[in-house]
Amino acid sequence: MEYSTFGRHVAVDTWGVDFDKLNSAEWLQANMVEAAEVCGATVLSVQAKQFEPQGATVLVLLSESHLSIHTYPEKGFAAIDCYTCGETVDPQAAIDYLVSVLKPEKTYAKKLVRGLGEMEVLTPEMKTAVTAK
Repeated sequence: MEYSTFGRHVAVDTWGVDFDKLNSAEWLQANMVEAAEVCGATVLSVQAKQFEPQGATVLVLLSESHLSIHTYPEKGFAAIDCYTCGETVDPQAAIDYLVSVLKPEKTYAKKLVRGLGEMEVLTPEMKTAVTAK
């Protein structure tokens, strides 16, 4: 079987997110796994770290690549990204799910199309939150 090098990488910065959501590695982990399932990805493993005095990082290793979040609750900020290889899993679906549960006041997103030569940078259509330009 020959595999395609094509991939999509969606990165989003969210601002104005509730402190308690961003400060719970457990809550974030559950929602990250759900986001992976929503987009049709296969979860291989999950790493979560709760920081003191606040903040969390969650990494979901996917058969198709990864989904991650890094939070700064004191600033209402989270950096989220999802990279998937191939055509069958849409990383935008995972991002849209996470944005819908985080409910940020603002989002700033970019999508990289990878694995076809020079990377193409696009601004994705966000389906679940107010998108700032």
